[in-house]
Amino acid sequence: MPIYRIAHLSDPHLPPPRGAFGWKDVFTKRLLSRIAWRKKRKVHQPEVLAALVADLKAAGPDHVVISGDLTNFASHTEIAAATKWLESLGPSSACTVSPGNHDALSDKGRAGAGGDERFAPWTPWLGDAGEAHFPQVRLRGPVAIFNLCSAVPTAPHLATGRLGEAQLQRLDAALADPAYRDLFRLVVLHHPPQKGAVSKRKSLDDQEALRAVLARHGADLVLHGHAHESLVGSVPGPNGTAIPVLGVPSASSGRRGHSPARWHVIEIETRPNGGHSARIVVRGVEAAQEGLSELGRYSLADVV
Repeated sequence: MPIYRIAHLSDPHLPPPRGAFGWKDVFTKRLLSRIAWRKKRKVHQPEVLAALVADLKAAGPDHVVISGDLTNFASHTEIAAATKWLESLGPSSACTVSPGNHDALSDKGRAGAGGDERFAPWTPWLGDAGEAHFPQVRLRGPVAIFNLCSAVPTAPHLATGRLGEAQLQRLDAALADPAYRDLFRLVVLHHPPQKGAVSKRKSLDDQEALRAVLARHGADLVLHGHAHESLVGSVPGPNGTAIPVLGVPSASSGRRGHSPARWHVIEIETRPNGGHSARIVVRGVEAAQEGLSELGRYSLADVV
């Protein structure tokens, strides 16, 4: 069977365009993010992101998954700029976006942008339903992509996420659907689902409820961002199994960041006798050289 290849990148933190921060934002959480960005802009480098995207396009994956934080302040101007950036990657049908906490930073000053509708401009990249709601299931080759949204507005100094009871109930039903049983089930969200991956002020509030759903129905792989680190972990699956969980650093992080930019190629192959195998190819910035290169590869079975 042919190999289906999914590219995973996260947290590009695109540079804010002119007008991304206005005087009304002085009275919202965006002010704190504006102050923080003055330091972070030395970490998030547009040229690094451009090099990573060029490297990704040269590899020619079948589908691209982006696990959030395209913006910094979640302003109308930033959302519009991020939409144009997404369009530059190729057809929306070949790219799935799971929003991050920075993409939902504040609701103030954004009339009608409550709930999932705040992401309406990104509808073509959220799923195939033609509307902004979660979860959505996209069928691509041998893969069923379960796209979740953990992005919600939070209080100052918090970067927590939440899926909510309604989204978790829909995910529970979707993962139980026998229509997806023989596919490679890929779950995508911004916040890591495993304990201890990030500090409490950055964690997923209802991660235990998500793990309970995954333990009931299983999945083949969970992808996330948010931590700005390369993370390899797992969460419990059905009957004592383990579900691998992978996170990547920021796609725009230079050598001054916690972890230089990386992206993953997930190579999924359907076995002749049923089931799937997957190999991870890691590409990114090497500390001692210019450009991006292959940093390693491993079997997904080795993770658990």
